[in-house]
Amino acid sequence: MATGRSADRQEPRWLTGPASYAVGKRALDVAASAIAVVVFAPLMAVIAGAIALESRGPILFTQERLGRGGVPFLMFKFRSMRVAPIGSGPLVTAAGDRRVTSVGRFLRRHKLDELPQLANVIRGEMSLVGPRPEVARHARAYPVEYQRVLSVRPGMVDYAALEFRDEEELLARSSDPEVAYIQDVLPAKIRLYFRYIEDMSMKTDLVLIARTVRALVGRA
Repeated sequence: MATGRSADRQEPRWLTGPASYAVGKRALDVAASAIAVVVFAPLMAVIAGAIALESRGPILFTQERLGRGGVPFLMFKFRSMRVAPIGSGPLVTAAGDRRVTSVGRFLRRHKLDELPQLANVIRGEMSLVGPRPEVARHARAYPVEYQRVLSVRPGMVDYAALEFRDEEELLARSSDPEVAYIQDVLPAKIRLYFRYIEDMSMKTDLVLIARTVRALVGRA
């Protein structure tokens, strides 16, 4: 019969308990994001200059998304589109969208437009790993499901972000990309969000980060 001490060695509660995981996850978020900001600072400066040279408008694009508990926050991205009046276009982007600039097309392909979200992570509005934050209009299409999705902090990467990294090409096949997103893409994403919520652990987070890095390097 295993002793209490040997059982603890097999299942270290200080690593697997929900409170310990929450503390470790937040520590990873802050430390890794701070390091990434320093490492990518020169690249982000170049990106900012390229955006400013190509088209008029702010360097950063901000959009209200839903955070944990349904609390709204402003999510940051590098601006990848020409400035247009609010509400003048769909909330989703399909491949070939004329609103996207040349620089923006490159940024979106390599997910470099997402780098400013490191600030959202440091501020505690997002995590490195978690369900992608959604706009309220789309979340309202699935209110019951989003009660569960919004029980955790949204993130930069997760199963859905990997599965739908070519989402723009998928939406381009539809005559109405926003309808296709709400009716076809979002339900599939929600199922993957549920999978992450069920799998949440430090190991899962590290595996998803590693898979994301490999996928991005493969596109370089």
